[in-house]
Amino acid sequence: MSHLRFAPGAKSHGHRHKRQEEIYVLVSGSAEMKVGDDLIELRPWSAVRVPPHVMRGIKGGPDGAEVIAVGAPNTGPGDGDEPDPAWTWED
Repeated sequence: MSHLRFAPGAKSHGHRHKRQEEIYVLVSGSAEMKVGDDLIELRPWSAVRVPPHVMRGIKGGPDGAEVIAVGAPNTGPGDGDEPDPAWTWED
C-alpha cells in the first residue's frame, strides 16, 4: 500500500508491473489518471483497477490530489515498476 500526494498539475511517471495489479483510490482533491490510452477523471473516492502490463500514471488536479495505491499480490523483488520514457501525457 502506498500513500501518494500530488501538487496541482504534478505528473507521475508512466509505469507498469510484470505481475502485480493495482487499485488506486482518490482520497481528496481531483486527478486525471492515464491507463493505457484511456484518460479517467478522478473525484474523491473514485477507484481504478489497473491490471499487470498496462501503463499507468496520475496527474494532480487544480487543488492537487491525495491517492492510496494498493497492489496485489505481493510479488516481491523483480516485479518493480518499469518506467517508460516514451509514454507521455498529452497536454
